[in-house]
Amino acid sequence: MKIKQIQMKIISIKNVFNKKFIYEFVKNRKNIFLVLLLILFFGFGVYIGFNNRPETTKILDLFNKDGEIISQTDFSPFWKAWNAINEKYPDAGKTSNQERIYGAISGLVNSLNDPYSVFFNPEDTKNFEDDMSGSFSGVGMEVGIKDKVLTVISPLKDTPAYKAGLKAGDKILKIDQVPTFDLTIEKAIRLIRGERGTVVVLTIFNENNKNSKDISVTRDIINLPTLDTELRPDGIFVIKLYTFSANSMDLFRNAIKKFYESKSDKLLLDLRGNPGGYLDAAVNMASWFLPGGKPVVIEDFGKNAKKKIHRSEGYDVFSDKLKFVILINSGSASASEILTGAMQDYGIAKIVGEQSYGKGSVQEVVNVTSNTILKITIAKWLTPKGTSIGDKGITPDYKVEFTKKDENNKIDPQLDKAVELLNNWKK
Repeated sequence: MKIKQIQMKIISIKNVFNKKFIYEFVKNRKNIFLVLLLILFFGFGVYIGFNNRPETTKILDLFNKDGEIISQTDFSPFWKAWNAINEKYPDAGKTSNQERIYGAISGLVNSLNDPYSVFFNPEDTKNFEDDMSGSFSGVGMEVGIKDKVLTVISPLKDTPAYKAGLKAGDKILKIDQVPTFDLTIEKAIRLIRGERGTVVVLTIFNENNKNSKDISVTRDIINLPTLDTELRPDGIFVIKLYTFSANSMDLFRNAIKKFYESKSDKLLLDLRGNPGGYLDAAVNMASWFLPGGKPVVIEDFGKNAKKKIHRSEGYDVFSDKLKFVILINSGSASASEILTGAMQDYGIAKIVGEQSYGKGSVQEVVNVTSNTILKITIAKWLTPKGTSIGDKGITPDYKVEFTKKDENNKIDPQLDKAVELLNNWKK
């Protein structure tokens, strides 16, 4: 009889989570104790399992989106480090498991050594979305990571950064005394931005100076300039394009119309200090010089993925008698490099100035959780001939420096070289 009762108890325990059985089972007070005991042991097992994963469980299969195994990876070092933190770090309880997971994801993304791929925790995500949805005040310059240092790509015309004397290529070592060596671009931008009328102090190092110096910049509402035109006395028509903004295509069309009406055959496009902008704008502008269907830029997704080719819309309004020079420098980036690279590859324009910045990649925003995102590089830009823009930028046909001494003497050797080429044109 006792054996039968024990067997019944075992059957009861096995069925304890059967909904129909629970009510009858817990009516007996002795059985209530067994239920609580089972729940306690189950919860304790989950906790121990989560915080003390066996380091001997080494190999995990990693799958692609089609469910195929792409690699096998040893995760035991990760769990060994996780367990060591729990066991040895005196303040381990101050960070939650979720915060550690966010940190692990950030480390994973940082291992790519790509400054444009960034993981945003909930706070960073909110700030990023606020920046994208509203107007902002700041100093008016484009920044990026170059050689692992926060660098000024270009100060925009007539902005506080421009007026304070910041230059393309300046290294930003500190922002209000906060070192920048481990900051993402997004975090650096948030530190630089602020309320209109407030001051941000940037510690700047420039290769022309032996010592770093602090530059105070007063923040303001930033209105981005787009385009200026000028017909010079020597008949050269100059288009100065500051950014590839949403309205730049219409403004560029009007500029091309003015150039045509001027009866000049000498065109100078100044892209110095232009940090880029919309891809569609670069393709649209290239279309004024290319037959329809010609590749302007190639989007390379890597591995075995099919490349995407962005082609000319075929306005192609100029004859082969057009004399065309483009000016670039280290502040020419992204869409500036796309347009310049296409004109150079097809031999339509001669390129004068300094090596461009080398911003040749495309980013996409991925929702990781409901309140975190990953901004990740998904492709690289290639010129029509297949040259990677991101590797080193665009190399000018005529390399001409613009030094601090030139600036102080109010001369522009790059512009002078462009004018010389246009006035003495040889194909």
